[in-house]
Amino acid sequence: MSWNLIGHEWAEQLLAQHICHGDLRHAYLITGSPGTGRRSLAIELAKAVNCLNPPAPGDFCDECRACKQLSKLQQPDLSIVESESEGAMIKVDQVRQLQHSLSLAPYEAKYRVALLRNFQLANASAQNALLKTLEEAPQKVILILTADSAENLLPTIASRCEILRLRPLPIEALERALVERWSFTEQDANLYAHLSGGRPGLALGLSADKAALERRAHWLDDLVHLFDMNLRQRFVYSETINRVKDLLRMELQTWMTYMRDLYLVRSGSDSPLTNIDRRSELEQISASLTQSTILDTISAMQNALEAIELNANLRLATDVLMLEIPVANSRHD
Repeated sequence: MSWNLIGHEWAEQLLAQHICHGDLRHAYLITGSPGTGRRSLAIELAKAVNCLNPPAPGDFCDECRACKQLSKLQQPDLSIVESESEGAMIKVDQVRQLQHSLSLAPYEAKYRVALLRNFQLANASAQNALLKTLEEAPQKVILILTADSAENLLPTIASRCEILRLRPLPIEALERALVERWSFTEQDANLYAHLSGGRPGLALGLSADKAALERRAHWLDDLVHLFDMNLRQRFVYSETINRVKDLLRMELQTWMTYMRDLYLVRSGSDSPLTNIDRRSELEQISASLTQSTILDTISAMQNALEAIELNANLRLATDVLMLEIPVANSRHD
């Protein structure tokens, strides 16, 4: 049996056993960082319970109408609740609308499946509204929540779900899978496995989004240049990057991966780098920074991210950060 996932065989086997033994839970919570396979595992579970021609108990054919519809997220008995835009909250009205649909008998599948994606984004009212459904789930209904961490949900939500915690794959394992399963070159597999931190979904997404790679290169080049800028130049730069909140968040997150790599190189750690394609540059810059300086800069970037999430003035947040970025001898001879 294989559910076509990489590195989460234990989760496949557990869920298949639930199906085989007639022991399906009414609610599952799949946690892990984005790109680890949370959504994929949820959809594979939906296929396994609703496949019209399962080759074996707890498995699915991936060829029948139900499997194909679920792969496209278009099956009539599949309901999806997620934020309406990047970073937006999931609202109580969305949960109430879901509850109405779940009160109906399945249209054509064995089970109605509700997928609540990134439910850590649900506000308190929405989470509390879901509690009644979790406590008194209708027959033939399976709720599947995904979240970055169970700790970011109300304890009463997590306690009513079977929790499956997904972890990133070892870099070498993902590298091998990218070559063998998706025909990546060894060089590309090495790069994307490191950039994704062992997360298959993120690796595949990055490889398909050339614009994202170009943005990453541009943002990292900007950070390297900032190490050489004086304060006036940094404030001029700060004015150019604080226009769009979501892009600013992604830029700072990218910078933090670079600072983490600087710390790993400076400390002599054996942990895998994220920006493996910039190793020589990292080695040069890290030589002029102390470990404590790098850690202070990471902390400053984290503070800026937290300020952004709290809707602080974006220009003020980036100006403060400009004061904290260290001067480094980053120029290439």
